[in-house]
Amino acid sequence: MTVATAASALDCKEMSQGNNIYALCEVDARTADIRMFLKDAQDEPLGQFDTLKDMLEGKGLSLVFGMNGGMYHDDRAPVGLFIENGVQHMRLVRGASPGNFGLVPNGVFCIRDDRADVIETEAYAADTPDCDFATQSGPMLVIDGEIHPKFLPDSTSRFIRNGVGTSADGSRVVFVISRIPVTFHEFARFFRDDLGLPNALFLDGNISRIYAPPLNRDDRGFRMGPIIGVVAPAD
Repeated sequence: MTVATAASALDCKEMSQGNNIYALCEVDARTADIRMFLKDAQDEPLGQFDTLKDMLEGKGLSLVFGMNGGMYHDDRAPVGLFIENGVQHMRLVRGASPGNFGLVPNGVFCIRDDRADVIETEAYAADTPDCDFATQSGPMLVIDGEIHPKFLPDSTSRFIRNGVGTSADGSRVVFVISRIPVTFHEFARFFRDDLGLPNALFLDGNISRIYAPPLNRDDRGFRMGPIIGVVAPAD
C-alpha cells in the first residue's frame, strides 16, 4: 500500500524483509518542511503527538507525519545534541557510554533548508554543519554503506525499533518503524539493502512511535522527548 499527498510529498507504505514487516514514510527534504520539536509555549515537554498537533493548529499548521526523535532523560531532556529553529539546546555528546546511545559510532540527524543528513558524530564534530534542526541518537545503523561493526548477524536481541535514513545527496529521507521485534543487524540491513540508503540512525526501541495518517497510525504510549515532525499549512 502506498499513499502520497501533494502538499507534503509524503509517501508511506509497508515493506517486508523476510519475516519482518516495516512501516515507512519517505519525504523529499528539498520540498518537505521537516522540523524537531520538544516543548510547548509554556516550556513543558510536548510528550505526545496530540499535544504537538494542537500547538501547530494554533499556528495555522498541521502535522503531516511524526516520529519520536531520539533518546532522552527522565525529564524528557535530550541525551545528546538537540537544535530547534537554529538554537542549540543540548551540546554534542562524544565518546562511548553505557546503553544504545553510547554504542559508538552514533550520529546526528541534521535538517537544513534544502537537505537532511544522517551524519556520524565524529564527522559532525569535524565539520559542524549549520543545522536548522538536529537530534543526536545512537547507534548508527549504516555508516557510509557499512553496517555498524558491533551488530551481530546472529543476535537474539529483538525489539520494536525505529530510525531514519538519508541518501548521499541529502534529498531522500526515510523514516522506518518495525511492525514486529527485530535485531539491530536486520534493521540496518533493511536501510542499506532494501532501501538503498548509505547512512541511517537508530532513534529508539522501547519508545518507538509513529504518526502517519496514510497508514492509519497514531501511536499512543509513554510521553516522548524530542519529536520529528513534517508539517504543512493547515487546510
